Amino acid sequence: MAVAGQQDPGRPRFIRSLRWWIGGILFASTVINYIDRQTLSILAPYLKQEYHWTNVDYANIAIAFRLAYSIGQSVCGRLMDRVGTRRGLTISVTWYSIISVLTSLANSTFSFGVFRFLLGAGESANWPGASKAVSEWFPKRERGLAAAFYDSGSSVGGAIAPFLILPVYLRWGWRVAFVIPGMLGFLWLIAWRRLYYLPQEHPRISDAERQMILAEAQEAATDGKTRLRWRDLLKLPQTWGTIISKALSDPVWFFVTDWFPIYLIAKGISLKSGLLAVWVPFLAADLGNFFGGGVSGYLIRRGWPLGAARKALVVFGGFGVLLLIPTIFTVNLFLITLLFGLATFSYASFSTIANVLPTDLYRSDSVASVSGLSGTGAGIGTIIAFELIGHLSDARQASGTHSFDPIVIVAGLIPFIGMILVLLLVRNTRATDEGLVRRI
Repeated sequence: MAVAGQQDPGRPRFIRSLRWWIGGILFASTVINYIDRQTLSILAPYLKQEYHWTNVDYANIAIAFRLAYSIGQSVCGRLMDRVGTRRGLTISVTWYSIISVLTSLANSTFSFGVFRFLLGAGESANWPGASKAVSEWFPKRERGLAAAFYDSGSSVGGAIAPFLILPVYLRWGWRVAFVIPGMLGFLWLIAWRRLYYLPQEHPRISDAERQMILAEAQEAATDGKTRLRWRDLLKLPQTWGTIISKALSDPVWFFVTDWFPIYLIAKGISLKSGLLAVWVPFLAADLGNFFGGGVSGYLIRRGWPLGAARKALVVFGGFGVLLLIPTIFTVNLFLITLLFGLATFSYASFSTIANVLPTDLYRSDSVASVSGLSGTGAGIGTIIAFELIGHLSDARQASGTHSFDPIVIVAGLIPFIGMILVLLLVRNTRATDEGLVRRI
């Protein structure tokens, strides 16, 4: 018999802190996911000239992605709860990597829209899948930081994308620029299939880490309780609070990721001179992810109730995004970059909590479903926002550097309203006493 604490020679070598390696591969998936989707927004100013797109044309192409992404989040979230995280994310990444490569064949506004729709359908599984993986692998005191880790891939991917995509475009053209992210996805799949298993069955997890995870993480089984259906989940105020946390904050982030280059040009700033400005909000969001997850975990370790620790960061984020509004008074690149950076830092702190709420509130067999519903809410909000942005910015072109002013004001206010609603809806109720929702 092996001595306690020693590894059985017949077993594969343990990976120390395996759960953080799992977090790392979820982070890598999100990075690639965002390089994929950012390719179009980075190339939009050039493609607009080549294909003579108006802002409405570009908005409609972006909306095609959002429409599939919105529907897909709920569908894929439910599917993820049924087929499991490993298989679900394998299907998702395979799908959107193929579509990314095929986008190089687009030759019209319509074909760009079709490929973006298909890309959105594939990418929609990333966040429900990552949320479910966090619920399977991390205890509650670490879930905020784990969610920050994988969610920070969005800002890292967005920050990397200009430096990867623009040089490829300038050297080989836009078609090759769409192929590169797809190839990265195929490389990721090799690592994912080798690394991801449930902690109960993973061959390279130590006994100590397995016991620690299973002692505190959400249970893999439902303890005989019936799986909650969509209609059951939608009767709960906590579900609506989770949906609103994404629906009234994510559209602001997608405004930054998809429209910021066009916004800078409307302000009279060339894209080449504003390249750093495009990068800074993503870096700020990356820091905000870890700030939100780290501070929330720190407050829990200090004895704060779970709900209070989460809501403190929601309040911080809701107030911080208001800093977008002063940008309407300036055309100074440094000041615009600073304010957008502070706002996206605040948004990301809010977003980290929004991503971790399903793992805090629901049993393992409902986590991806609720995460998917919140993603659908975010997608619907983003579609509405993009349609309004396209029409309003085109209609206000005569306003010059002020053409985006009403859009930026609303972008600052909406997350603040979302903050208030989350505080009101995410609380302990009769559903908590009945065991339908976890106490927070």
